[in-house]
Amino acid sequence: MKVKIKKWHAIAQWRWDTGHNDPDDDGEGDVCGICRVPFEGCCPTCKMPGEDCPLIWGECTHVFHMHCLLQWIGTASSKQQCPMDRRPWVTAERKVDANNPR
Repeated sequence: MKVKIKKWHAIAQWRWDTGHNDPDDDGEGDVCGICRVPFEGCCPTCKMPGEDCPLIWGECTHVFHMHCLLQWIGTASSKQQCPMDRRPWVTAERKVDANNPR
């Protein structure tokens, strides 16, 4: 028996791996703490989500759109602190999973 495919309609979805992705979560935690836009979207200064609008992690484990955080850190009122917990902002190094190198 031969099968001939007449039409193909592919659908894909992507998500940033923030380390906080819980299947039972309602998704409220997966938003930028500065602009409140979901991480799968882009910050207000970008037009397209993805590699041009990356995420940035702090050693305090908070995650933001990189452009939102840079704009925040650039203000005098930020005092170079995390906008969520007011600890001094230190960018964390990304840990690469040995089973899933990127």
